[in-house]
Amino acid sequence: MAIVEFTQEEKDAIVNQIKLYFSEELDQEIGRFQAEFLLDFFAEKIGGAFYNVGLRDARAVLEGKLQDIDDALYEIEKPI
Repeated sequence: MAIVEFTQEEKDAIVNQIKLYFSEELDQEIGRFQAEFLLDFFAEKIGGAFYNVGLRDARAVLEGKLQDIDDALYEIEKPI
């Protein structure tokens, strides 16, 4: 599986959140390079797990919509 990739805007926002988390929650200041390195590490090592959860959620939504369509088709079926 390919590594999870982000647009530059997404990456900038995530890096800022990582830096903010370290500052507020851990009382540590980290630089942009360190935050990007951490993001890349998590994207490579556990990004697939988050991706798979997203796929399962999307699949559940799609299955629900398909069931709605199937039900609607039965409703318009003509008796023979």
